[in-house]
Amino acid sequence: MEKENESNKIDEVKEDKIIEDAFQHLLKTYLASPHRKKVDIITKAYHFAKQAHKGVRRLSGEPYILHPIAVAQIACEEIGLGSTSICSALLHDVVEDTDYTVEDIENIFGAKIAMIVDGLTKISGGIFGDKASAQAENFKKLLLTMSDDIRVILLKICDRLHNMRTLASQPANKQYKIAGETLYIYAPLANRLGLNKVKTELEDLSFRYEHPDAYKAIESKIASTQAQRDALFDNFTAPIRAELDRMGLKYEIKARVKSPYSIWNKMQTKHVPFEEIYDILAVRIIFKPKSREEEANECFQIYVAVSKLYKSHPDRLRDWVNHPKANGYQALHVTLMSKMGQWIEVQIRSDRMDEIAEQGFAAHWKYKEGAEITEDEGELNDWLHTIKEILDDPQPDAMDFLDAIKLNLFASEIFVFTPKGEIKMMPAGCTALDFAFQIHTFIGSHCIGAKVNHKLVPLSHKLQSGDQVEILTSKAQRVEKSWINFVSTAKAKGKVLAILRKEAREIQKKGEEILEEWLKKHDFEMSTWVLDRLCSLHEIQKHANLFIAVGEKSIILGEADLDELQGKNRHKQDKDDGVSAWRKYVPFLNRSKTADSTVADGKADEKVVAGLIVVDKNLNKKKPIFINEDNIARYIFPTCCHVIPGDDAMGFIDNNAHIEIHNRACPVAAKLKASFGPRILDAKWDMHKKLFFDATIELRGIDRQGILLDISKVISDQLGMNMRKITLKSDNGIVVGNIEMGVHDREDVKLIKDSLMKIDGMQTVSDI
Repeated sequence: MEKENESNKIDEVKEDKIIEDAFQHLLKTYLASPHRKKVDIITKAYHFAKQAHKGVRRLSGEPYILHPIAVAQIACEEIGLGSTSICSALLHDVVEDTDYTVEDIENIFGAKIAMIVDGLTKISGGIFGDKASAQAENFKKLLLTMSDDIRVILLKICDRLHNMRTLASQPANKQYKIAGETLYIYAPLANRLGLNKVKTELEDLSFRYEHPDAYKAIESKIASTQAQRDALFDNFTAPIRAELDRMGLKYEIKARVKSPYSIWNKMQTKHVPFEEIYDILAVRIIFKPKSREEEANECFQIYVAVSKLYKSHPDRLRDWVNHPKANGYQALHVTLMSKMGQWIEVQIRSDRMDEIAEQGFAAHWKYKEGAEITEDEGELNDWLHTIKEILDDPQPDAMDFLDAIKLNLFASEIFVFTPKGEIKMMPAGCTALDFAFQIHTFIGSHCIGAKVNHKLVPLSHKLQSGDQVEILTSKAQRVEKSWINFVSTAKAKGKVLAILRKEAREIQKKGEEILEEWLKKHDFEMSTWVLDRLCSLHEIQKHANLFIAVGEKSIILGEADLDELQGKNRHKQDKDDGVSAWRKYVPFLNRSKTADSTVADGKADEKVVAGLIVVDKNLNKKKPIFINEDNIARYIFPTCCHVIPGDDAMGFIDNNAHIEIHNRACPVAAKLKASFGPRILDAKWDMHKKLFFDATIELRGIDRQGILLDISKVISDQLGMNMRKITLKSDNGIVVGNIEMGVHDREDVKLIKDSLMKIDGMQTVSDI
C-alpha cells in the first residue's frame, strides 16, 4: 500500500514538473514577444486555472490544465496575441467545467477577460448542438460575440487547433464530427482572418482523420518526389539568386510545397492522379525592403528582374500588393516557365507581408510605431462588417444561415469599378445584381439592368475582375422570386429573401381580409374548422398558404367554396369514405410497401421496420457499424455520393432513426458532420466481392481505328467484367467517353483504370 502511495506521489511530482515546464515555456515565449510585459496577471490566471481543474484529466489521460496552457501557447506563439488573450485562454474552460462563474472571473481579472471567457463559454462544445436550429443559434452567438471582440474567435480557433492535434484519443465517430466541423467552419474562418498556417494545419489534420489511407498515400508520394523537386528548385532559383545579389537585396528564397489536403482536393475536383498535379512546388521570395515606403516598388523591381530571366504567363500576374485581399494578404504572384518546361508560381513578398500571410492580422501589431504594443482591435474588426450585415437579417432556416456565412468565408475576390472609378471588392462569381445590393439595398431592389464596360447586360450577368459597372434602376421595379436563383453573395441573398418574405406577409394579410369579408357576406365566421375545410378543398397544407393564394388571386372564392362550407360536397365525400372503409379489410388492394415488409404475425421487429434498421436510443455510437452482404439492404444509400465498398464511409442517423451511408468526402456529409455531429457513426465495410455496385469511368485519349475493340477486350476479356452502357465520341482526333459498369468495390475501379491506361493512345482515365 505504501509503495502504491509512493509511486502515486512520484507520478504527481512528474506531472507537476510537466505542467510547470509547459507554463514556463509559455512565459518565455510571451517575454520574447513585443507585447507589454504583464507577467503577474498571466501567472495569476495560471494558478487560478490550475486550482480550478485540479484532479481533472483529458481523454488521453493527461492533466486537464495542459490543454488551457497549450491553447495559450498557440495564441501567443502562433497568432501573436498578448496578455489579455493569454489569460482568457488559460481560463477558457473554468466557467464551463467548474463551479466558478463569469462574475468571479470579472471580480478577479476584470471585465475584458471576463467578457472573452463568457464568449468562449457560450460557444463551447463545438459550434453545433444536436439540432440544426440550435447549432445555428450557437453559431450566431459566436459571430455576435466576435463582433464585440475578435479575440473570442481567435482563441476559439486556437482551442480547435489544439483539439485537432490531440484528436487521436477520441473515438472514430467523434473524430469525423470534429474533423467535419473543422473543415466546414474553422478552416474557412482561419483563412478569412489571414491565418494561413493555422488554416493549412487544420485542413491537413481533418484530412488525416477523415481519409487516413489517402493522407498516407499522398504523404509518401510527396516524400518520394522530394529529390526531383529539390533539383527543380535549385536549377530554377540559381539565376534568380544571382540577379537579386546583383541588385544588392537582403532576401530569402523558400520552396512552398502544396499541403496534402490541397493536393487531394485538387485530385478530387479535377479528377486527376497525383502525377498530374503540376503546381505542387511554388517559389517564395521574401525580401527585407530598404525602407517601408519603398516596399511596393521593390516588389515590382524583383518582378521585372525575374521576368527577364524566365518567360512569364501573361494571364497569371496577381497584384495583391496594391489591392490586398480582404484578410490582409499582400504579395505579387507571377507564373514563370522554367528551363525544364514546367510552369512555376513565384510569390514575391516583403518580410512584413510574409508574416501577415502566415499569422494574419495579429502580425500587423509587430509593425506599429514604438517598441511596445497593445492589442489593437480596430484593424481586426474591419472584415466583420459583412457578417454584421448578415446578422441583421438572418435566414429562418439554420442551414441557409450557415450557407450564407460560408458564401462569404470561402469566396475569392475580384475587383470591380464604379462609373466614377472607385474600386469595390466583390466575391468571384458575383452578378450585376449582387453589385447593386452591395452599393445599397434600395438600388438592388429597384435594379432593372446594368451597363458593364458601357454595354447593356441583364441582372444575371457574371462580373469579371476589372469590369466597370453602372447600375440602371426604375422606381416601378420590384424584387422577383427568380432573383434568388442567380444572386451569389450572402448580403444580396439575405436582402432578396427578406423583401420577398415582407411582400408575402403583406399579401397574406390582404388575403386574410378578403377571406374574412367573403365569409361575413355568406354568414360564416373565420374559424379553424372553416379554414380546414377550404384548405382541404384546394389541397393546401397550411392556413397561411391559403391566405397568400387568396391575396395573390390564384384562388377566387366562389360557389364551390360555399358548397364545401354548407356541406353540399359531403355526400360525395361519404361515398369515398365508404370505399376506404371496406378497402382496409382487403389487405392486398393498394397495399403500401411498408406493410409488405412487416413481419407476418403483425409484430414488427424492434430493430428492423419496413426493411430498414431503426436505431435504438441505447446504441453505442463509439463503436463502428459493419456493412456486409446480409445487412446492406437495411441501410439507406443516398444518391449524393454513390458510395461503394472500399470508400471511406460514415453513417448518419436521419430523422426517422434510419441509417444513411455517405462517403466521408461527400459535400452533403460535410454539412451533416458540421451540423448534426452527435448523429454521426463510423462505418466499416465487411464485403466479400459478391454484390455489384454502379460505377462510371470517364476516359479521354487519341482516336484511332480499333480503340473501342481494345477497350471492350480489356474490360470483358481480361477483367471479365460486364459493361452496362458505353458512350464514345470522337472529335478532331480526340476520343472522349463514359463506361457504366457493375463493380464489387473500389479495388475493382482501380484495376479497371490501371488496365485502361495501358491501352495505346489513352491519356486520362478517371472515375466519376
